[in-house]
Amino acid sequence: MKVSPAKENMLKKIRKALSTSVPLPFPQSEGNNSVFLPPADEAEIVFAEAFGKQNGRFLYCASETELLQQLSLLIRQRQWKEVFCKEILLRQRLATLNFAGFSKKPLHFADAAITGCEALIARTGTIMMSAAQQSGRTTSVYAPVHICVAHVAQLVYDIKDGLQLIKEKYTGRLPSLITFATGPSRTADIEKTLVVGVHGPKEVFVFLTEN
Repeated sequence: MKVSPAKENMLKKIRKALSTSVPLPFPQSEGNNSVFLPPADEAEIVFAEAFGKQNGRFLYCASETELLQQLSLLIRQRQWKEVFCKEILLRQRLATLNFAGFSKKPLHFADAAITGCEALIARTGTIMMSAAQQSGRTTSVYAPVHICVAHVAQLVYDIKDGLQLIKEKYTGRLPSLITFATGPSRTADIEKTLVVGVHGPKEVFVFLTEN
């Protein structure tokens, strides 16, 4: 196949450019330092404010006992009959607190679903989850209400910190799915009108407990 002179000239320039290394114009731009300033407040406060701006509902529990009280009170107030939880460790944790409100029916019958998380991202008010939690890929999005139970050790400032946390936890064996959820699901695709709960939960709660 005959190559035109113009194309041959272009290929020569590309070969020459590849054979000659070009120094990076701004060497300091490639780094691991965050572009965001460190938070002025504690991570719990930063997360609560960011999460609240996304219509999330944040509850801080100073102890496991308070967690049980607040969770049980919420279920009674909302009159939820079917509360779904698939994560074995989380079920065992709440069972030690004498919580016996789990549904035995499939997820699509649930009024609310309870999951844990891999991390909470304070700067954006985001819940970071993965397929390794045993809750499945649909638990946090299928039920009309998602309740996330987390502890302070899982609270990090930025997304890169959350990713580092999950890399250290699953060394060499990252989960097949990592999910970032920031508040209830929403869309503005329909005539630019914001609609909440179209393809996910209408409400999201985070119960943050001390270690």
